[in-house]
Amino acid sequence: MDPIRAVVPCRACLSGEDLDWLGGGRSVSLALGLMTTVEVGSGPAAGEGGWGEEVWAFLRGRLPGLAARPPAVTVHSEAPAASGLSSSTALIVALFRAFADASVRGRRVSDATLTRWAYEFEFAVFHGGGMDHLAVVEGGALLLDGREQGLPVVRDRLGFPEEWRVIVVDSGTRKDTGHHIRDVRAQLAAGDPVLAAYRAAADEASGRVWEALRGRDLAALGAAMSDAHAAMRDHQRMSTPLLEELREAALRSAGLPLKLSGAGGGGALVGVCPTAEVTATVARLSRDLGVSHPAARVIPTAAAPGGRGEPVPVAGGQRKGS
Repeated sequence: MDPIRAVVPCRACLSGEDLDWLGGGRSVSLALGLMTTVEVGSGPAAGEGGWGEEVWAFLRGRLPGLAARPPAVTVHSEAPAASGLSSSTALIVALFRAFADASVRGRRVSDATLTRWAYEFEFAVFHGGGMDHLAVVEGGALLLDGREQGLPVVRDRLGFPEEWRVIVVDSGTRKDTGHHIRDVRAQLAAGDPVLAAYRAAADEASGRVWEALRGRDLAALGAAMSDAHAAMRDHQRMSTPLLEELREAALRSAGLPLKLSGAGGGGALVGVCPTAEVTATVARLSRDLGVSHPAARVIPTAAAPGGRGEPVPVAGGQRKGS
């Protein structure tokens, strides 16, 4: 019997960090072709010291007849860990899909159900939002309306232009999302006007990011992503001196605007360039950053279609074309 395999992309946030769970604002996600693969039927016992056993225990409460212990798995991820690219969510979603497919052969758990389960599982640990789960299951670009409870609302979908590629600059420093979420929830409870200013600025930037994607306007996209980054840095102190140095170096050497993806004071920056220029851009960045910031990595990638078999419904019941 062929092994059961789940392949799930990671995601970049192009604008609107935290707005997916703060509510009252828009965010834009993009699935990236840095894939996490989980294969059931080989390798060590699943989840020894990791997520596998916990995901299995969650599924045992929802899928009758599962064994006490999870099956063996192998895991491979192309995304840098703790980088703001949702590598942990990609792993969790891949475990949910692979375990579910291995356990209920011929009766596939729907993507909408799997997305909700993965969100509920991760929310119980981190108390964050659902952008990541929708992004890696849906794929492509999503415009999301945040909700204080539950998954965000998918307002629109777009296919990413074929003539563009994404460049990831991994700073080599790990982010701390758990600490960040606790701090922002405290701001929310206190009615902090700084948080309100960030929400307004990030929502406005998200609207412009989406219009730039729809209009295939690369210059407008870079400007809007830069403004989204500035809101993160200036209002919520999500950036660091190292990340700002990397942004300046990328602009100086390759003319590439970069935006921090994900909150937590570390991780990766993302930019978009023409497909025809990606090789030269990566070469310039790698050469220059290799001298000034040798711990940083430059990773070219493309948008990904996601791990879905069918889409989570768009608000209002209509599916938007890509």
